[in-house]
Amino acid sequence: MAERKLRILVAKPGLDGHDRGAKIIARALRDGGFEVIYTGLHQTPEMIAAAAIQEDVDGIGLSIMSGAHMHLAPAVIDLLKEQGASDIAVFLGGIIPQDDIAKLRAVGVREVFLPGTTTEDVIGWVRTHVRHRAEAA
Repeated sequence: MAERKLRILVAKPGLDGHDRGAKIIARALRDGGFEVIYTGLHQTPEMIAAAAIQEDVDGIGLSIMSGAHMHLAPAVIDLLKEQGASDIAVFLGGIIPQDDIAKLRAVGVREVFLPGTTTEDVIGWVRTHVRHRAEAA
């Protein structure tokens, strides 16, 4: 029996309408062998957490270019915890100040990808660090 592909939700939270990077990452992850669900623009943390649980994903890639990363990423992680899904790996890409990276990791963001990161770097990180939820439990 073939092993189920890792399922990754790529989400664009908040009012930021810059989704080219999210679409590039979604396609790169798909081409890299993952099953990818893209939520589209203007998702709330509640919508993202609900979609992640409904789709039974193993990881969530958040794309945030608006500067609201210190609000949106922790909100998604808190909602996952509240719903018993804290084993879903959350990673983040966007314009993130260096000073915020440690704070984001402290609240549960597993990795932060900054501008200039290659798609191969993201794919490699997902392969190395994201596990099937059943394995993680």
